[in-house]
Amino acid sequence: MRTLVLGIGNLVMSDDGIGVRVVQAIDERYRFPAEVTILDGGTLGLDLLPRIEETERLIIVDAVETGAPAGTLVRMSGEEIPQALETKLSPHQMGLKDLLAVASLLGQAPEEMVLWGVQPESIDMALGLTATVEAQVEPLVARVLAELALWGVQPEARPVL
Repeated sequence: MRTLVLGIGNLVMSDDGIGVRVVQAIDERYRFPAEVTILDGGTLGLDLLPRIEETERLIIVDAVETGAPAGTLVRMSGEEIPQALETKLSPHQMGLKDLLAVASLLGQAPEEMVLWGVQPESIDMALGLTATVEAQVEPLVARVLAELALWGVQPEARPVL
């Protein structure tokens, strides 16, 4: 099954960049079978529709407003995901919500969707993550890999140079 791991976020808005940082770390460290794509989706929104349309299983990694303490990890699946995007942190989340809605209307929504997120501490204009959210990069990498393993995807570690 075609699987997409999609990191979403804006790298110049501090913790909003967590999704991009996580997929970058995964892509640097692992090789995946041809049917698995690791993608830095940045803030592309509807421009990602062709990628979503060709995907059967989707994992999204993003900063998510949950009202929980900063750094809290959250897992959502299926219909929980669009509901979670109702509280926007940044403009890209409206694009992501629209993207999922359009894919659904076209009958092209992935069969399985999971969102792994973290409650941000700051989304102010700044390069880099806060220490609180930076500490969650490795746990998020591990959770995404575990989610993929549940779907039968076993990556190969890239050689350390």
